[in-house]
Amino acid sequence: MAKTNAVRILDQEQIPYRLITYTYDPDNLDVAKIATDNGLSLGQVFKTLVCKGEQTGPFMCVIGGDEHLDLKHAAQTSGNKKVALVAVKELLALTGYLRGGCSPLGTKKALPIYLSRKALSYDEILINAGKRGVLFGANPQSLQTTFGWTLF
Repeated sequence: MAKTNAVRILDQEQIPYRLITYTYDPDNLDVAKIATDNGLSLGQVFKTLVCKGEQTGPFMCVIGGDEHLDLKHAAQTSGNKKVALVAVKELLALTGYLRGGCSPLGTKKALPIYLSRKALSYDEILINAGKRGVLFGANPQSLQTTFGWTLF
């Protein structure tokens, strides 16, 4: 498998990781299906959601597969009054990634990243590596510290 931008960044920062490849269903990119089909814990498989605040513009929230994004909490944490998820049609232009293959690493434009505090309860979390069908597993504390992600 060719390395994605996200994996190149992990290598560059010397963050230990493992890759998990899986067969994805283009008609069902739900993280619960990915976890179930691959025998992974739903809580450890994190999804990357791209949001837009009316004051700060776009940012990313990385939350557990078993969590739902609280838009009010995301707004408060990011310094906005209102926050909405970015439309799927805007995702590629903002991040360089397609839905179901969006990673917080290696985005087209540098965006603020907000990581769920729940991540720190795991030794390893699994996040999309920038391509549908590929996850990377890494220590959340290392990711948060190295990249300066804000906990929320």
